[in-house]
Amino acid sequence: MSDLSTLLEVGGPVAALGGGAAYARAKHPAAYWSTVGLPASTVRLLSSYGSVMEACGLTVTPSRLRALAVKAMTQREVRPVPPRRGLIRPTTTGLRLRLRLAPGQEPADFAASAERLRHAWGVHAVYVTTVKPGVIELRLVGYDVLRRVRMPRKIAAGFLKVPVALREDATPFIRDYRTIPHQLTLGATLSGKSMYLRHLITGLAPQPVALVGIDCKRGVELAPFASRLSALATDPEQAAELLPVLVKEMEDRYDLIKARQGIAHDTPDEEITSDVWGLPEHERPVPVVLFVDEVAELFMVATKKDEERRDEMVTQLIRLAQLGRAAGIYLEVCGQRFGAELGKGATMLRAQLTGRVCHRVNDEASAKMALGDIAPEAVYAACSIAPERPGLAVAGDTSGGWSRIRTPYLSLADAAETCQKSAHLAPGLPSLKPFRPDVPVRPVETAAPVVLPRPVTD
Repeated sequence: MSDLSTLLEVGGPVAALGGGAAYARAKHPAAYWSTVGLPASTVRLLSSYGSVMEACGLTVTPSRLRALAVKAMTQREVRPVPPRRGLIRPTTTGLRLRLRLAPGQEPADFAASAERLRHAWGVHAVYVTTVKPGVIELRLVGYDVLRRVRMPRKIAAGFLKVPVALREDATPFIRDYRTIPHQLTLGATLSGKSMYLRHLITGLAPQPVALVGIDCKRGVELAPFASRLSALATDPEQAAELLPVLVKEMEDRYDLIKARQGIAHDTPDEEITSDVWGLPEHERPVPVVLFVDEVAELFMVATKKDEERRDEMVTQLIRLAQLGRAAGIYLEVCGQRFGAELGKGATMLRAQLTGRVCHRVNDEASAKMALGDIAPEAVYAACSIAPERPGLAVAGDTSGGWSRIRTPYLSLADAAETCQKSAHLAPGLPSLKPFRPDVPVRPVETAAPVVLPRPVTD
């Protein structure tokens, strides 16, 4: 009887501890990783490093000098050796480990065995990156960082660089307009595309950048940020008037580059290899970022007159995509669906959009239109996004690289408040002044007068 009571006394706290660990792992994975997962994975990695590398076929025959030393000192059989391992660096989301490749090895060998390493060391995922020739870094992620997104505290952002999402390897996804000037963002209703757009606008709002919007849904997506926008078109008719102005602005900037660098005035814009960033800072015009929401609305036509207007707008968009980068004009094209069936110019416009972000879409054709020409294997990843995970997307570029990302939650009220506080930073471009949205002035809240009771006298 005494043994049973002792067992119950000991088993109670152990069961409570196990239950608490299971609860923390499900509800607070970051805290669980820091307290339980990190020490356990570190011990498992250190104790099984050699055997795991051998099982994965990542060991090599030792050098002749080492083989002779082993035979002379231990008289044992010479076994293959794993790559030389560096220090283990723990992070808030996993581990980092650098390896020096042996002669004959390449990073692709470790990338092919990433799934085996993940199971052997008990982590959520393993990613391989090349540090320099002969050195790779294994990034071990302890838990699913995309389930509950928390952006890193320190992010190396800068001018025209906006951290908008978190990658599946726990690194921030930064939208860099200087590197990738134009981008296509697709997503069905409630897929998180609007959240992605909010982060872009709020990230650019405190910067000296002119923000221009085309929202053919009567402005319901971009109107809350009107205080920070330099121009806004809310229907195809207004867009048809705004796009020629942007093209004219681009041509004026090319004339400025020609005058500064001594290029002949009649030189075609396509032959100018420099850009506005080569101009002196006091002469350099401010960058312009054009947000096009629901781009399919610009392609749809109902009459012959609408078809002519559509062709003109598509031509102007293609010109901006082809020549706008050198003039400091960048495009962010968004929509629910984008395909060749939209009409003439759709495929040509897509070819000019270097960056691609595909949220959950309703059909495979849209995913192929966004990612099929740059990374065919990413199409399947985009089609497998679950509806209950809004904000999850597949991001890629024309270099062929792609990764899963997820945008953190940002309320519309907070985004609009950020734009309101940055309204004074909106550049006053004279050509865009007729399209500047009218923002109602906030009423000044005054405190209600306090009526004091009359004093009681004798």
